[in-house]
Amino acid sequence: MTPSQPESPTPDLAAAWSSARRLHPIYAELAREFVIEAPACADLEAAADAPGRESVEQAQQWLNDMDERIQVYQLRQFLQTSSLVDSDGLVALLQHFLAKTPRTDSARDKIDFLMVQYFSQGAPTDLDDNSADLAYVAQGLEPVLGKVELKAPVWLNALDRVLDSARRCRSLDELLHGGVLEQGRKAKAQAGDLFYLPIALVAFTRFGYLMRRVFFRLMLADLNNILDGLTELDEQGVETIDCRRAQFSAQEPIIRLRLICQSWKVMFQAEYSSGQPLRMLVDLRASVEGALGRGSAAEDGGRAAGAAAAMAVPRAAAAAAGASGSASKAAEARQTSPDAAAKPKAKFAVAPADVPEFEIFAAPQEWNPDADSQPGRKK
Repeated sequence: MTPSQPESPTPDLAAAWSSARRLHPIYAELAREFVIEAPACADLEAAADAPGRESVEQAQQWLNDMDERIQVYQLRQFLQTSSLVDSDGLVALLQHFLAKTPRTDSARDKIDFLMVQYFSQGAPTDLDDNSADLAYVAQGLEPVLGKVELKAPVWLNALDRVLDSARRCRSLDELLHGGVLEQGRKAKAQAGDLFYLPIALVAFTRFGYLMRRVFFRLMLADLNNILDGLTELDEQGVETIDCRRAQFSAQEPIIRLRLICQSWKVMFQAEYSSGQPLRMLVDLRASVEGALGRGSAAEDGGRAAGAAAAMAVPRAAAAAAGASGSASKAAEARQTSPDAAAKPKAKFAVAPADVPEFEIFAAPQEWNPDADSQPGRKK
């Protein structure tokens, strides 16, 4: 009699097991980095080649449990600071979340980010906004969505109107408080299940990619404006300014502020969830302009619009105080460097395609201004 052989998974089970094995190291590293407590999955850790149905189902349940534990901001930050996940890994994550039921807001937000991240990693650094049309984005997403019919429903036109509003913003403060970001979030939420239409996924990916570019252009402009203002104050013989509105001290040294801005340059490229430093950046610009004796029309307009729209950028004073304290300590440590007192050289530039997507909500972790990890470079 022929010896019995181990039961081979059916094609569907085999595909599910292959996906689970591909995702397991990503999820395990996520759990380690963010100290997420989760029971181990013995079969996945053993990397069995031909498990039975029960093992496959347990692996899928483990992935589902991890999906419940992993927050959107954690996935965003991890994927933009880790070299563990390549383009194939992003495809595997996307396929996993696109197949999940029921469709939750959390899964939708993860898909939204993953689509933009996947397209951004493959897009050339010199891609201009006009070239990033629906056809171009759809082509870049073919490994995930296949061929997509480019007949966009009328309701997706709202995304272009939001983009136009964002491009008219004159400062980061105006973008954060002018109601533009809220309009984008509402468009995504109101789409419901239509969000998952292939053409809608293409349109929202294009929208997220172009909004990311607007954000970083404005952030760069604010940082350069602050550095210019600090240089002007330095030339006037001013050594300290009142930065309490930015949650620094009433007599914050110019040299320290310059070092902090240079730290932010690195931090904004390396970390995703930067809600409090973004708020501090906006307030620091206002503090510098106040010290120069001039107000910010862009700031005033943004605040007025933000009050009307009731935009939510949590201040979380305790968290922000911790962030400012970390920034001050980092600046003090660097003052021993012979270059610490040097004036800024040329304005720095951030290539829009090389930086992570933005987020204005604070994540429940402290910002480390000395973080020097860099996101994965484009292919």
